Amino acid sequence: MYVVLISFEVLVEGSSSLKMKRGVINRIKDRIRSRFNASVAEIGYLDKWQRAAMGVTLISNEKKKLQKDVDAIQAMLVSFTDMSVNQFTVEWL
Repeated sequence: MYVVLISFEVLVEGSSSLKMKRGVINRIKDRIRSRFNASVAEIGYLDKWQRAAMGVTLISNEKKKLQKDVDAIQAMLVSFTDMSVNQFTVEWL
């Protein structure tokens, strides 16, 4: 069994309220959950308007599949135009 923890920070530059930031964050969480069947949570900077720290956990019996999913998640995050990813860390457990 393989477990991978992905953590990343997001900068939502156009956000002027927590409500706007939550809209972007919820869209990210929903897309990752539905596409990869992963656990996703906002884990930091909860009171900041333009910044968020997020965590994603994936589990599988195949390491190659998890590596493909990690690469796909990273590519998907880069494709969002209304936010940028400042830090992307992968930890194998």
